[in-house]
Amino acid sequence: MFASNPFAEISALIPPVVMQGYVAVMIVLVVAGTLFDVVHKGSAQYFFDNWRKSQGKGKKQVGGGELISIAMQTGVVDVLTSGEFCNARRRVAHLLTMYGFLLYVATTAIMVFAYPTPANPTPGILPLLWWLGGLMVCVGGYWFWFFIRVDVAAEGNSPLRFMRADLFVLSLMGSATLGLIWAFLQARGIAGAGVFFGLYIIATTVLFAGVPWSKFAHMFFKPAAAFEKRVSEANGTAENLPTQTRDDPEQQQRHSMELLRGAPVNMGLGIKREAPRHY
Repeated sequence: MFASNPFAEISALIPPVVMQGYVAVMIVLVVAGTLFDVVHKGSAQYFFDNWRKSQGKGKKQVGGGELISIAMQTGVVDVLTSGEFCNARRRVAHLLTMYGFLLYVATTAIMVFAYPTPANPTPGILPLLWWLGGLMVCVGGYWFWFFIRVDVAAEGNSPLRFMRADLFVLSLMGSATLGLIWAFLQARGIAGAGVFFGLYIIATTVLFAGVPWSKFAHMFFKPAAAFEKRVSEANGTAENLPTQTRDDPEQQQRHSMELLRGAPVNMGLGIKREAPRHY
């Protein structure tokens, strides 16, 4: 089961060219949706305006070598290891979902285009990675959805409550879950596989067609925003936010008070404030 290409097996019912065309349409929808999101929200304009302000008000110039170093730090810390998450559980869940999604999408495209039928034997590693990617998405996604989300873990809201901003993670979990169920049923020859394949296509279409209404495009903005933030810290503007310096006693005192606020304090009734668990 884990070594068989589910897309090759269904090629007897659905011509490979149809599946390939579907994947191509999904790619176009992601590109178009991201561009629409950038224009509609003005994200690119905001980024470049911030960049120009940072360069103009910087206390020092950041050279090419330092920019390369900052770009590498951004790639390793902020992108590859999700260093912006201080909460270890949230970071692990995010990394599982992110790398699972990349495996899931990449292996799907390879199997659909390079090994569309049983006449082209699929290397066993590809279906295995597809299953692994889908399972990683499910583990990271459901863990986040039911146990780590701020409004559930910290605010006590129902895990069944969702908003438009949840469209990406819900459709991603739906696509991975339904895809794995379909592949399992199809490999075992169990009735109902076709129904789950149809649901899988619907969830996947929502995932990639819903870019303008979800946080999908967020993954493209985060690296740019993280890079711009590091550059602003390097040139001294710090995005016009106050910074801590050893030469400013007032800022030192403010910093000390911030640290004290992070400790459990007596609220007057013998109850100590709990440390936040969601960040």
